[in-house]
Amino acid sequence: MTTLDIKTGLHKLIDSIDDEAQLNKAYKLIETLSTVNVEGAIWSKLSENEQQELLKIEKESHLPDNLIDHEEMMKRHKKWL
Repeated sequence: MTTLDIKTGLHKLIDSIDDEAQLNKAYKLIETLSTVNVEGAIWSKLSENEQQELLKIEKESHLPDNLIDHEEMMKRHKKWL
């Protein structure tokens, strides 16, 4: 399938949707997909507070006191695995 075929198919699918809620979902999905591959796109959408919180979390994740042994994690979360 060529790029043109894909784009044509997407346009036809979108044109066939009459439900506004479904159109909004489709729009948000495509919008998300179009920004995922742009480096820094997700980061730039975060507020300053969210960015700072993520940087703090990332830093804290490397502290030895915050690390949990793999076996311990397996025990704690066994019911979900």
